[in-house]
Amino acid sequence: MTPPPVAPGTPPVLQLVGISKYFPGVIANEDVSLDVRSGEILALLGENGAGKSTLMNVVTGIYQADAGEMILDGYGARFSSPQEAIRARIGMVHQHFKLVPAFTVAENIHLGWADTPRNASPAILEARTRELSERFGFPVNPAARVEDLSAGEQQRVEILRVLARKARLLILDEPTAVLTPAEARDLFRALRAFRAEGNAVIIISHKLDEVMEISDRVTILRGGQKIGTWDTADCSPRMLAATMVGREIVRQNLLLRADGAAPRGTEAELSLRGVSVRDERGVETLADITLDIFGGEILGVAGVAGNGQRELTEVLTGLTIPTRGQVLLGGRSAEPGAAAFARHGVGHIPQDRLHSALAPSLGISDNMALREYGMPPIGGNGLYHADAALSLAREIADIAEVTIPDFAMPVRNLSGGNQQRLVARREIRIASRVLVAAYPSRGLDIGAIATMHRYFAELRDRGVGIVIVSEDLEELLNLSDRIGVLCHGRLMAVLDSAEADIERIGLLMGGRTDLPETGAETKI
Repeated sequence: MTPPPVAPGTPPVLQLVGISKYFPGVIANEDVSLDVRSGEILALLGENGAGKSTLMNVVTGIYQADAGEMILDGYGARFSSPQEAIRARIGMVHQHFKLVPAFTVAENIHLGWADTPRNASPAILEARTRELSERFGFPVNPAARVEDLSAGEQQRVEILRVLARKARLLILDEPTAVLTPAEARDLFRALRAFRAEGNAVIIISHKLDEVMEISDRVTILRGGQKIGTWDTADCSPRMLAATMVGREIVRQNLLLRADGAAPRGTEAELSLRGVSVRDERGVETLADITLDIFGGEILGVAGVAGNGQRELTEVLTGLTIPTRGQVLLGGRSAEPGAAAFARHGVGHIPQDRLHSALAPSLGISDNMALREYGMPPIGGNGLYHADAALSLAREIADIAEVTIPDFAMPVRNLSGGNQQRLVARREIRIASRVLVAAYPSRGLDIGAIATMHRYFAELRDRGVGIVIVSEDLEELLNLSDRIGVLCHGRLMAVLDSAEADIERIGLLMGGRTDLPETGAETKI
């Protein structure tokens, strides 16, 4: 679907001229100028911390620019709040959703909306939501509670809430980070239809193949400054990656072990024996899982989102006690609880880093000490040594290559990618036996992904067992020694990665067991 023609002389939907935004000790944006035109999708790229989200927060009134001018449809504009931006028909869907989990889809859609009828019954709100869903092509269940929805379904609600308010400029921050490939295709289909009506879209993304597929032009930021804007047709993923980070990204074969690397263990570090889990409604989310994780190996876990990945990682890290079956650490029955697993050398990079791995309102130092606050030199005997916590936080930030101006500022003020880097390094510190990483590359730029993968390879070579859950099958094939596939909470098979391919894994993800004879399966 090609963009609609634009009449000569039509001003851009949005122009930014010389925008600058500073925080104490940090240049977030400096002299950034760009425009987005009617009927186009503009991709905004850059490394983590390059200033992409900050720039869009200026556009939507969350931040005020320290210098520069914003022009909307040819007229100067300045928003003192997101509500003013929404009234000007600019809507943003953030990387971390802003929904009320206990409310229904219909209630979230209508919350704070001037067009919401007074004293409307739930049935009326649901009917209005159903009509919006059909009009914009974002299928949702109006009566469902948000807390019961998958990440992809929640994103649809966020986008629908913005479109319902008649947005003509839609800003999406990492829109496919939590989507399955099928959900991403549905999203792109809806965005093309939105563009075809003469509207505009800005997408912040690190997925270069998707940028090449969906965008019309690309603007790249580096270090808070604009590097340039190009027609997507004139770009390639390699060129975009090199421009983003200022150097060529060299891809390494991470399946090759370093000289002197620890061999794969012969005794399992962490085992599940007939493990099943039921949720609070009595629905079985994991069914009879038997699995061994050995030191010195990377075990990948593939599956369509919502097929038991979260429950599996929570069982492996002590967050969930199985309804049935046994968890073994080092061959012995595991003491329940996440703290006990951490004491025994199990680290965890969870799926939702901001709310499951971090305390958003606490400072960075406190968050980096979360796993060690009860141990010397930070804690013990009822004491907490803030200077030791600060020293630890600085050490982690240096290793993670994250620049932090103030370690006392709330960790939620960091970009999502920098939060992920810090969580990863914090958990690697305690992972002497096993590291469980759920979607570790989400929200990271291509350079940071390469660094994260190197972390895993180094940890594997030290003899640690690593579990990586990912929807990116290429990532799993490039990293894993073995790949397990989940479908409806069942472990369909565990394949040697040398014998696996995307077709076989895809069939297992869909519940097929009649695989083509391209290689032998390993015993589970």
